Amino acid sequence: MAKSSGGDLRFYSMAEMEKHGVMLDANALHVVAGEASSDIRSGHAYGLKSVLLPLESELWERPELNPYRKEFDGERLGWKLSTLSSVGPDYAAVKIVGANALNRHLGRTRSTSTIALFDKVTLAPICLLDGTEISAARTATYATTVVGRFLSGREGLSVFIFGAGPVAERVILGLGIFPPPPTFSNVYLRSRSVGSAVQLAAKLEPRVAFPLITVDDNAELSGCDLVITASNAKTPVFDDVEASAGAITLHLGGDETPGPYIHRVLRTGRLLCDDVAMVSRRNSQSLALYFSRGQVTLEMLAPVLGNTNFCDLAHDVQKLYHLD
Repeated sequence: MAKSSGGDLRFYSMAEMEKHGVMLDANALHVVAGEASSDIRSGHAYGLKSVLLPLESELWERPELNPYRKEFDGERLGWKLSTLSSVGPDYAAVKIVGANALNRHLGRTRSTSTIALFDKVTLAPICLLDGTEISAARTATYATTVVGRFLSGREGLSVFIFGAGPVAERVILGLGIFPPPPTFSNVYLRSRSVGSAVQLAAKLEPRVAFPLITVDDNAELSGCDLVITASNAKTPVFDDVEASAGAITLHLGGDETPGPYIHRVLRTGRLLCDDVAMVSRRNSQSLALYFSRGQVTLEMLAPVLGNTNFCDLAHDVQKLYHLD
């Protein structure tokens, strides 16, 4: 991809990228995610993230929006403008994310991402990309990475997924890269809206080899080997006693994981973050909030507790709690 004639930056929609042969194939993304982790670990790639959270009160002060307020009693708005800047071996990029759960009531997607791609040497802009689907697919590679690293060769695995949005969809498709049964015996899907979970399961069942089972409670959670939270809930979506002591929990949401569970993992397992410093400073997700509520910070105690960055995880780690 390059600049269009006249020097104006060209914006490529996902449809246009597909015409150019760009396919968000889960297998290919899994490989690329591994290469990216290697580049970060070796120092060939690095980045920075910043998040601006507008005051929620400003939203509800608008008379035309106030009627929607009651719809968010159990859900985070996730109203934010964030930027992720990175430099890799060949290119540099900035991803700009605008998100608000209110968007679905306004006929728009909850989150929209735009990627600006730059030449690494000159830092001259090359093009703009619609990064919304790319972002969801990239997040889902945490799931394939975890399965590949910690559950490789296992059979009859059960997975419990909280959420039925774009990330959950990409996670399910990502799990499909592994050999068909016996790798996964059951994948349970739960969302605040049973209807959305049923709709997603019906959409993806023809595309995966494992059964997708929609549930409206956590009764099956204790028997699951992998738990993935990819919802927009503002409070924990399960209780500590509901989760198996040996389960791997992959946290891709906000404040969705209970404090007692984090405490248990700190004592008996291993916690990893995509970036300890950034998660700590944002202080908006379960792990960071667990520490800040105790008047300390994740960044302060991480070295003592052995909490490291995701890309630095050791091959012998057996238990994982990941916070995106």
